[in-house]
Amino acid sequence: MKSRNILSLKYFALIVGGLLVVAAPVLAGPPLICHAIDIGSEQSLPWTSTAWNLSGQEQYDVSRLVPDTLALLTPRTSVLLRMETLRRATLYGQQRTAVAKELLLRLEARTQENPKDALAAFDFGYLVECYKQASWLHQHTDWLKASGDAAGANLATKIDGYSWVLKAITLRGSDPQMEFAAALMTTDGARSEHDRHLQNAMAGAKADAMLARNLSSRFPKSAA
Repeated sequence: MKSRNILSLKYFALIVGGLLVVAAPVLAGPPLICHAIDIGSEQSLPWTSTAWNLSGQEQYDVSRLVPDTLALLTPRTSVLLRMETLRRATLYGQQRTAVAKELLLRLEARTQENPKDALAAFDFGYLVECYKQASWLHQHTDWLKASGDAAGANLATKIDGYSWVLKAITLRGSDPQMEFAAALMTTDGARSEHDRHLQNAMAGAKADAMLARNLSSRFPKSAA
């Protein structure tokens, strides 16, 4: 009887340990918006909070969000800076649904005006997935509930942003920073797709110190 109890305890411990491992990524939060992208000294949208979320003390005029964001998304803007800019735009946009919707429509329009523009495809797809993760946060946490305006988080639920990022990668030919973005998008998806994107990003990080820092922060075991 004693040996059977010991085995039962060991079995229980293994189950609990397994659950903790599975739960860990969920507790960390949606990767596109709950963790800032390291952009070094590059300039993005104004940001004063020391946390991932808005502190409520920001003085930024959200009515300027669309022109300010578009002005930052130039052909010379790195993909990592685009990712952080769109993350911040998502968080600011949740304060005002009309602004969040306008930004989404403007980025979608750029893909229609320039169907072979890899950066336009990337920006639209990445913003879509940021909005989706904002929607997930609203549904599963208390985030946004106090503001009384969560409609902005639900704008992109029927759009496949990942497919737009894949299109961008195809149009670009080879872009390790885009592969990093795709790896973040597929952390809960097909393992083979995630691993492929991560390996491509790691290969390119050998010549990209900023990408290497982001990989080390997000995927420490793989980047080691």
